[in-house]
Amino acid sequence: MEILERIDYLKNEINKSNYEYYVNENPYLTDFEYDKLFAELKELEDKYPMFKTPDSPTQRVGSVSERFFPHTHKYRLYSLDNSYNSDDLGKWYERVCKEYDKELELVCELKIDGLAIALTYENGVFVRGVTRGDGITGEDITQNLKTIKAIPLKLFEPKNLEVRGEIYMPKSSFEKLNQLALERGEKVFANPRNAASGSLRQLDSTITAKRDLSMFTYTGIFEDDADKNIKTHYDAMMYLKKLGFKVNENVRKVKNIQGVIDYCKEWETKRFELNYATDGVVIKVNDFSIQKDLGFTARAPKWATAFKFPPEEVKTKLLDIELNTGKTGVVTPVAVLEPVALAGSTVSRASLHNFDEIKRLDVRVGDTVLIMKAAEIIPKVIKVVETDYHKNLPVYVPPTKCPSCGSELVEKEGIVGLYCPNPNCESLMCAKIEYWASKEAMDIDKVGPSIIQQLYEKNMISNFADLYKLLPQDFMMLDLIQEKSASNIYMSIQNSKTRPLNRLITALGIRHVGKETADILSEEFTSIDAFKNATIDQLSQVEGIGEIIAKSVYEYFHDTANLKIIDELISLGINPSQKSAKQSNKLEGKVFVLTGTLPSMGRDEASAIIKSHGGKTSSSVSKKTDFVLAGENAGSKLDKAQNLGVIILTENDFLEMIK
Repeated sequence: MEILERIDYLKNEINKSNYEYYVNENPYLTDFEYDKLFAELKELEDKYPMFKTPDSPTQRVGSVSERFFPHTHKYRLYSLDNSYNSDDLGKWYERVCKEYDKELELVCELKIDGLAIALTYENGVFVRGVTRGDGITGEDITQNLKTIKAIPLKLFEPKNLEVRGEIYMPKSSFEKLNQLALERGEKVFANPRNAASGSLRQLDSTITAKRDLSMFTYTGIFEDDADKNIKTHYDAMMYLKKLGFKVNENVRKVKNIQGVIDYCKEWETKRFELNYATDGVVIKVNDFSIQKDLGFTARAPKWATAFKFPPEEVKTKLLDIELNTGKTGVVTPVAVLEPVALAGSTVSRASLHNFDEIKRLDVRVGDTVLIMKAAEIIPKVIKVVETDYHKNLPVYVPPTKCPSCGSELVEKEGIVGLYCPNPNCESLMCAKIEYWASKEAMDIDKVGPSIIQQLYEKNMISNFADLYKLLPQDFMMLDLIQEKSASNIYMSIQNSKTRPLNRLITALGIRHVGKETADILSEEFTSIDAFKNATIDQLSQVEGIGEIIAKSVYEYFHDTANLKIIDELISLGINPSQKSAKQSNKLEGKVFVLTGTLPSMGRDEASAIIKSHGGKTSSSVSKKTDFVLAGENAGSKLDKAQNLGVIILTENDFLEMIK
């Protein structure tokens, strides 16, 4: 019995230390004391395995899983409607107050730019963690979540509840992770949210354990009768903190909407001082009884809204224009900038799109330029700042030769850009292989630019089909690759053989064919042979596929060199067919065009939902278009739809159609 008491004591001390360090940011033990207690606990559990429990701190070390399994949420995770200015906030507040004829107390919380997660506790012990998914079904990633020390494995009280939180990576940890990736020649993450997402979706949770992830808890669903007496959201947050959860320290209770507006203005610039990314403010009615009374729409609570911060714009100096040859041979200009802080990260490079854009903006090396982040992810140059010295700088002259192989660049009729015509150009080939392995294509984890570059330079590959001819020992010839890593890379390549047809068509890198177009084509032509046998007329008859795309696809599948590689792929075991994932026929025969930014889902997600209910998507508005699904900042497609009398849907309208 003394052994069990000692184990319980050690677990409690370590859990208390984790809480003080990761939640209260107030170290309770020195590193030496912590390590000593942890080592003793592990030794006792190894010696007396009958006393090892799932809530033990030693269970955070991680393990390897073959896949993540879907799990249906007990309580649905709703999305939030968005507000973009004070008027939007005022209208929302007016709607929620009108039935009560009084001002309602509100709670403001910073909207953490991370990944929503649902955690289940039984008798105070963490038993399951599931991603948001579509709000109804997510993926069980419990083992990975156990490695995050801000998530308590055991609560301070034996409670039954489900909590919702946002997993994030601190900015300082994100910068260290990217610096390490640069030193290893690996691909860097675009932002902390992507880094957190990539870390959470590792099948090997020991990798997740090495990434410095954390979590803020933002709500709880209480199942014990005593806890159901909590009357307000703010009190619930404070109670969750008492149980051992990390609650954002900047949560604030305000009397009315003016308090919300003041809070939003305060944090619009102050947020960049934080060590985590935040893209807005979440506002909730504080009183639980009023929340219950107001209820939900098909997708969001009526008693809450999210205020979105506007994108930030900053000035900096253009030091140089760098040239890159991509997978289609197009040469792309990239702005090299004097490093500047933008939307919470340091930016030293930005998109210039193409040489026509450089001419339109009259961008010159040495200019002061204004940059912003598109969707707070990709920095781009938006204008030249007027200065006395601009006219004295030399006008930028586009290149005439490929920066990689030196071939004379060419222009193609009707297409913007300069192209390298050399099919054996090293940059072009490496970019093609890199795109083949990318997440939206064949999704070959662990095969990044550094690996591809080394394989190409050592003449071990000349195209993407060659990846499937390599053996584990081949990868051990590369820098810093040991036996275990070589085996993991090999298995990652072999596993990609089972990707569906639409992924393969995307990965081929056919000009004008991106992921959305590949999805459309693969619904009509359900095998490689079907693509080979399709005529230009048959291809162009597909809704959303015009003559230019049809001609490009036809030419690709009638090019001798391309057919040779495709035959190689088939001989190596890659020849998928398209499988239908239809849920209903509610949208059968209906053609949708998507434009703008939707409040709660990306275009890929919306497109997949449309297709799963029998509908089709198109990239352009025409008389054949039945509906335009429009979000924020919708462009010319919306104007054309209005002129043609096409029905325009909001996201709420769309979700009602398929409910």
